[in-house]
This record gives sequence, C-alpha cells and structure tokens, in this order.
Amino acid sequence: MTDTEQVVVANHHAGQAAFAGVPGLLVGLSMTWGRGPVARLASDLAGVTDKDHVVDVGCGPGTAVREAASRGARATGIDPAPVMLKLARTFTRDHTPVTWAEGVAERLPLPDASATVYWSIATVHHWQDVQQGLQEAHRVLGPNGRLLAIERRVRRGATGHASHGWTIEQAETFARLCGAAGFEAVHTETYVPGRGPLIVVSATRPADSSGI
Repeated sequence: MTDTEQVVVANHHAGQAAFAGVPGLLVGLSMTWGRGPVARLASDLAGVTDKDHVVDVGCGPGTAVREAASRGARATGIDPAPVMLKLARTFTRDHTPVTWAEGVAERLPLPDASATVYWSIATVHHWQDVQQGLQEAHRVLGPNGRLLAIERRVRRGATGHASHGWTIEQAETFARLCGAAGFEAVHTETYVPGRGPLIVVSATRPADSSGI
C-alpha cells in the first residue's frame, strides 16, 4: 500500500487474519497490560454513567468493557475472535454486568437503538468495510448516542507494527465518513493518556435521525 492510499483509507489493515490459537492467546494476554489509561479515557470522554449501555466493538480481552461496568454501566463486549472472548470472560468477575458476544463491526448481534455509547478502540483500522461498520454503529445507537473511535497515532509512511493505528489524515478520513453516515458533532482530537499519543474521533447520533 502506498503512502497516498494510506492517507485516504482508514482501514489499511483490513486484510489481517483473525486472532486464533496460541498466537492469538499470546496477543490477547499482551493486551491485558497497560490498557487501563486508554479505557479510562474512553469512559471519561463518553461520560459513562449507570444510565448507559456501552458497546465495545473489537473488545479484545475486555479492559475497556470492565472499566465501563465499574462505572455502573451495562456493557457489551463484541469481538470476532473466540480466543479474545475467552480471555475477556476469564478476567471478568462473575457479578460484573457484562455481556460478551462474537461478531464484527459490519454485523453486530444487537437490536436497533439498544446502546447509548459505542466505541471501538484500536480496531477500526482492521474493519473490512468502514461504511458498513458506521451504518451498524448508527443502527445500534439510540437518539443522542455517543460514538468514539480511538486509535494510536502513527507517522505517515510507517510500516509493520508501527503502522497499526491512524495518521492524522486517516483519522480525518474516518471523521468525514462519520458525517456521511448520518452522525453529527464530529470532532478529531489527540490525547496522551499513557505510553503514546492517541487520536480520538467522536460523534453523536442525532436525536431525530431514524436511519441512513
């Protein structure tokens, strides 16, 4: 993929194979450390309370889901990899108000208007179809529902592991797609909650929007 293509494509790692087996387990375990600051940032930016139903798409081992639940929210973690969901269940106390489900951004196993907060952390760059994923986000969010996409900020032209995230230009592409999908109040900001800078695209589903 060329630098020019990376500028305009927000899902430049869409072709990566799903996590599975021992390699997937090791990746999942590595994702259980150092993710607390990002999870807290997501909950803070979304203003999560006990009135919310938070949906985490691409939840991995579930750190951000558990953070939302710790604030009293009902939370649903969705991931396409059974190994990630197994880890998520293992690290979650039985009494925590959390539901886990296998699924992908483009086909969510949730009813219409069933969520108040939707976030995807370090996963949009893996989505197969960003437009379809945003249509699903719009569908499952109720009126005034909040959307967050959080990615590691990477430099333009990076390769390998260093390219997993977004450049500013890729974030702006995703923000434009949010507007085209029917979201409003779309903003792009950079935060540094922990080990490195993150790009956050936030948006709101309009109160009077019934579909795309």
